[in-house]
Amino acid sequence: MKLVDLFGLHVEATSGTPLVLLREHDSPHRVIPIMIGNNEAAAIALGLGGDPPPRPLTHDLMAALVESLDGHLDAVEVTEVRDGAFIARLDVTGPTGDQHLDTRPSDAIALAVRLGAPLYVSEDVLDTAGAVLRDSEEEEAIDEVVEQFRGFLDDLTPSDFESVASGEDPGGDPNDDDRDQ
Repeated sequence: MKLVDLFGLHVEATSGTPLVLLREHDSPHRVIPIMIGNNEAAAIALGLGGDPPPRPLTHDLMAALVESLDGHLDAVEVTEVRDGAFIARLDVTGPTGDQHLDTRPSDAIALAVRLGAPLYVSEDVLDTAGAVLRDSEEEEAIDEVVEQFRGFLDDLTPSDFESVASGEDPGGDPNDDDRDQ
């Protein structure tokens, strides 16, 4: 497993699909884009923003459960790509011992940002789906997108996500099957 950083959230230009970008911490700094749903992107953005919503959302509840049951999220691991979908695992320790829970990467990342857990990606996944950004123009473009996203996060308020919290879809794809790809 290789340590990765949450490099940012991005909206793919042609389809409007949200992507989470994970970047290998050490050289060669491969980047993995994972397509996620609108609700999961909002959950990650809220977690990164640090301002809790007026009522806990699903990932806030999951974080509270882990902590209230004396558990600790040790790591999130993206372990494989199966049939075009990324597969992840939560590594949790608690009074009953170590647990390894199957999950979608988007849900795992949303939980990790709330609990401060490290993110890892298997070498096989990095080899299969990772790309090295060689062109400094590409890196500058990504840096610009990350800065724009940070500005967006700075302006977020819990009321921006009231429709998400109430279960309404704030304009997502009605054909979204909630599978991370």
